[in-house]
Amino acid sequence: MSLYAVTNPATGEVVQEYPTASDADVENAVTAADEAFRTWSRSSTVAERAELVRRVGALHHERRDELAAIIQREMGKPLEECLGEVDFCTAIYDFYADNAAAFMADEPLELLEGEGSAVVKRTAVGVLLGIMPWNFPYYQIARFAGPNLATGNTIVLKHAPQCPESAAALERIFLDAGFPEGAYVNVYATNEQVADVIADPRVQGVSLTGSERAGAAVAEIAGRHLKKVVLELGGSDPFVVLGSSDLDDTVDKAVAARLDNTGQACNAGKRFIVVEDLYDSFVEKFTAKMLAAAEGIAPLSSVAAAERLADQVERAVEQGAHLESAGERDGAHFPPGVLTGVKPGDDAFHEELFGPVGIVFKVGSEEEAVELANDTPFGLGSYVFTDDADQAQRVADRIEAGMVFVNGVGAEGAELPFGGVKRSGFGRELGRFGMDEFVNKKLIRTVG
Repeated sequence: MSLYAVTNPATGEVVQEYPTASDADVENAVTAADEAFRTWSRSSTVAERAELVRRVGALHHERRDELAAIIQREMGKPLEECLGEVDFCTAIYDFYADNAAAFMADEPLELLEGEGSAVVKRTAVGVLLGIMPWNFPYYQIARFAGPNLATGNTIVLKHAPQCPESAAALERIFLDAGFPEGAYVNVYATNEQVADVIADPRVQGVSLTGSERAGAAVAEIAGRHLKKVVLELGGSDPFVVLGSSDLDDTVDKAVAARLDNTGQACNAGKRFIVVEDLYDSFVEKFTAKMLAAAEGIAPLSSVAAAERLADQVERAVEQGAHLESAGERDGAHFPPGVLTGVKPGDDAFHEELFGPVGIVFKVGSEEEAVELANDTPFGLGSYVFTDDADQAQRVADRIEAGMVFVNGVGAEGAELPFGGVKRSGFGRELGRFGMDEFVNKKLIRTVG
């Protein structure tokens, strides 16, 4: 079987295989991207590139149903969520089309002494390598490609092996939008070929969304070759409940935070930290709604993903945790579940559970809640629920994460920076900050 293949997770059926790239294919991809940077990028304006990005968004809208059907085949996402992902991509491309000129504008600096002027100009750096995961096949690319193509960088894109059809569909969209050959190049590369691309002197940076292991491997190679890297890795996001005048609503939001993309989101709520006076009611309501969600829940992305989660849950129970579950695993279908009684030293205490299983902890105070929220190797997103506005800001300030959402879930936006700290990676995507990662902030100092 080819490395790149569409395998329906609901049935295990291999729908279609795609040929893995040859070394010559990979070399041609980098060459094309480099040539496009040296010609098209240097001769086009920000406004012209922004309009091409806008057209990419329009084509996502025009091909919405087709694109949604593709990723449903590839990774089993419910159709409604597939459509929502495509719509979010349209919003991201529109955002960068609307704001690229302002984000790339020259920035005059006030001199402390001396005559003349100083200005920072933002310019493209060259060819970028994108290494993308399977859980959001279009969204992950939009937040990387949108700002960088508007900047004038060119892209070689290596998608996840289980997403070859969506990868091809995206490459077609960029070409149909009017980008020249080489501005955005899809390549079905192996990990060994990717290492060679990172080392290639024509490649100026790498953006990866994926696992800690993949991030460490890419960062190591990039570091040896002095390439900038943006990494968005795993997360075990705390969902801290310190107070709630409407516990049912809070529980609904907790379930939504845990079951987004069938629990396969890096920034999903995964560890639910609840003060003791709400704990019993929260666990009862949360467990009931989690288990009730079993009917019609989508499969995980693959049988292997379900097996990994099953192993984690089984080890948690063996180490003393209590599991409430909606049933047994069936292939890639994994039943929603709730773990309680996980304690420091247990594997699950510091692991990321990538699927529809939440862990609930009881705490006695705000201080204990913050301490537990930060007791993780990760630092991607987080959630704080309380009716006390001062407490919300106080706790949000102390949580060690790249993002804190107060009294809400699903509040991400094209204009808001996305990224983490600690083992969740570094760098930002989306918003103004996402466009500032791979640019040369060139100082021009004129004297006299």
